[in-house]
Amino acid sequence: MRYALWAPRYEAIRADLGYPFAREELAARALERLLPGRARARPLERVAARLRGRTVVVVGLAPGAGPPPLWRLPTASPAPAVVAADGATRTCLDAAIVPTAVVTDLDGPVSAEVEANGRGALVVVHAHGDNLDALEAWVPEFPGELVGSWAGAPRDGLIDVGGFTDGDRAAYLAEETGAARILLWGFDLATADDPEPAVRAVKLRKLDWAARLLDELARSASCPLAYWRRDGSFAQLGSSARSTR
Repeated sequence: MRYALWAPRYEAIRADLGYPFAREELAARALERLLPGRARARPLERVAARLRGRTVVVVGLAPGAGPPPLWRLPTASPAPAVVAADGATRTCLDAAIVPTAVVTDLDGPVSAEVEANGRGALVVVHAHGDNLDALEAWVPEFPGELVGSWAGAPRDGLIDVGGFTDGDRAAYLAEETGAARILLWGFDLATADDPEPAVRAVKLRKLDWAARLLDELARSASCPLAYWRRDGSFAQLGSSARSTR
């Protein structure tokens, strides 16, 4: 998605959730400093080299979803690509699936993401106002191929093709880089599992934004997008159903 189209959407998200843009700028500058030079070169081209023309399975962490049953998909060449959204990286690795790419803001099991990176996964690290400490601690630990992203205008090797949470940001990235089809596995955008009511309420607002953004992407995307449900069925995005349960 062109940044000029995405920027007003993110402004609405920031206004709703109260995110100060100055913190986003600080995080972006930190990520620019921490990324090695090779990670800032041709970021979208490097992602596209892995995803273009493929069915991309974006893996989320909905309770009970587990790893995607890739064997259920028709045999195809090229084979499906797996993009793990943050915490779903561990789910994939535990099932002997090394993701093609990982999209993360470093608030999940980052050690699993470092492991996946060392085993060949490209990791897209997202900078935002709440993860400055995580950027400093973890970015130097990644041994493999990295790409940086943030919530502002693309700059000095940092991309922004749309998306808010790790899961919907992964879908936007797959569409932008030429996926032939996008399947969302392990997505539940109607449930926030947290014992603290205030925290749960914020999480639900974030998930609602993610659902809205995915619906918008479905209406403009150049490839089909669908929820892949645990019963094996597919639900085209844009429908009212938001859970893979």
